Amino acid sequence: MRLRKGKFRKDEKGAIGIEILIVFIAIVLVAAVSAAVLIQTVGYLQQKATATGRETTKEVASGIKVLAIYGNVTPIPAGAVDKMGIIVTVNSGGQEIDLSKTTVTLSNGDKQVQYIYNSGDFYDAEGNLSDLFGASSGWPSASNSTKFGIIVLQDNDGSLTSGTPVLNEGDKAVLTINTADSLDNDASSNGIAERTTVFGEVRPEFGAPGVIDFTTPPSYTDAVIQLQ
Repeated sequence: MRLRKGKFRKDEKGAIGIEILIVFIAIVLVAAVSAAVLIQTVGYLQQKATATGRETTKEVASGIKVLAIYGNVTPIPAGAVDKMGIIVTVNSGGQEIDLSKTTVTLSNGDKQVQYIYNSGDFYDAEGNLSDLFGASSGWPSASNSTKFGIIVLQDNDGSLTSGTPVLNEGDKAVLTINTADSLDNDASSNGIAERTTVFGEVRPEFGAPGVIDFTTPPSYTDAVIQLQ
């Protein structure tokens, strides 16, 4: 039978048996399962990426900032910096920092020293920056030359204690170091001599470290000098 244009044959029927129906249902089920797995995977990756982004942002924003560094010179004028006070705070908007988990690293090019916190060298002298080097405590002794102490300058919420010295936004503290017995250039200098370049960092447990980088003056004319 010849078909004419625009006409359909009426003597044949399409194959619509149960086998074709089963295959069609199987294809639909496979597509549905694949789509569900794909959606679940995409959702997981999206949540993972969001969490990683938040952690990265927190890590970058958080950290410790070195506001200033002061040194005590003994004796004047032919002495050396035998004590160093590093004033620190947290980065703006950053998370709190546990100073007991913080390390300070200093190097004068010849030797490098890492200092850790000693809870026995803690002193609360809020607001008394002028008495920094005259504090009755807070400074490591010669036997603790690889330790640092803490002098509290500002702590509105009482988070800085000897056992758990937690630094949060608005707090200021001085990390105190005995450089006479740890960072002396030689046995006779008893501290950091003139024209000495010192570099290092204050590294918290989490977040960006504070940078230490200064050169001592060619001569010491004052008992207390700002190094950085």
